[in-house]
Amino acid sequence: MSDVRSLPVPDGLEGERVDAALARLFGLSRGRAADIIAAGDVLLDGKEVAKSDRVTGGSWLEVTLPPPPSAPVPVAEPVPGMGILYEDDDIVVVNKPIGVAAHPTVGWTGQTVLGGLLGAGHTIATSGASERQGIVHRLDANTTGAMVVAKSELAYSRLKRAFKERRIDKRYQALVQGHPDPFRGTVDAPIDRHPSHDGRFAVVAGGKPSVTHYDTVEAFRAATLLDVDLETGRTHQIRVHMSAIRHPIIGDMAYGADPTLAARLGMKRQWLHAVRLGFEHPTHGEWVEFESPYPDDLARALEIVAAES
Repeated sequence: MSDVRSLPVPDGLEGERVDAALARLFGLSRGRAADIIAAGDVLLDGKEVAKSDRVTGGSWLEVTLPPPPSAPVPVAEPVPGMGILYEDDDIVVVNKPIGVAAHPTVGWTGQTVLGGLLGAGHTIATSGASERQGIVHRLDANTTGAMVVAKSELAYSRLKRAFKERRIDKRYQALVQGHPDPFRGTVDAPIDRHPSHDGRFAVVAGGKPSVTHYDTVEAFRAATLLDVDLETGRTHQIRVHMSAIRHPIIGDMAYGADPTLAARLGMKRQWLHAVRLGFEHPTHGEWVEFESPYPDDLARALEIVAAES
């Protein structure tokens, strides 16, 4: 059911664009506000407005807010290229390919790890929200590598706790532009949504504490291969932190990577791979560790960088 709101424009919003005023008043993104305006669901003193019109303090604003989107449902279909690194009655460790999200989200129309497992006949824990059952951690859609999914309820609860308490060894490798100084270091900088509200994240004062440790595996002429250990697990954390120290991940144009270098290396996404995942097995308690080899696009780019050095 739609939600109709009527209120005077606060004096503090005097002169703001209508889309910006709506975003601030109702906690919307500018894009979402623009969509509501385009649908004719915003009246200012009884008249329809354009998103670039300006509001006046005291004007009467009528807004019809659409109902919140319903939770997405996983589509059970096999995912080509998604391999299984390990499986038992409690967990399944997948080798996640490029272009696959961990679970369905509003606005995502591509394939997911959860849907791929269900489509291949795997049993998944039913704990958690329906669209992310069994999911205890995530990788970005264009980040490849090792990812564990819970099959039993006990595994789900214990793995969720282990991730929360940072008792998981998550190792990534990233090929970044240039040469970080020092070659081994820690980035300790808070992360929150980017002020532009465009889906990116950024180092922001007052953001969530975020700590990334990195060590050089090999330095090349134009790039450095890093081993990365996450102390925290914020969205886009490695990508944001590498950009913040002015060594963006190769191919990560959203965070400042050089498109010319990316094109030369054939990279159409960030060179970031979850290479190793270790944890105490949720039922027998022994330490288990899984490694994921580089996919073809990353291996090819690394070969080119090495040959140019």
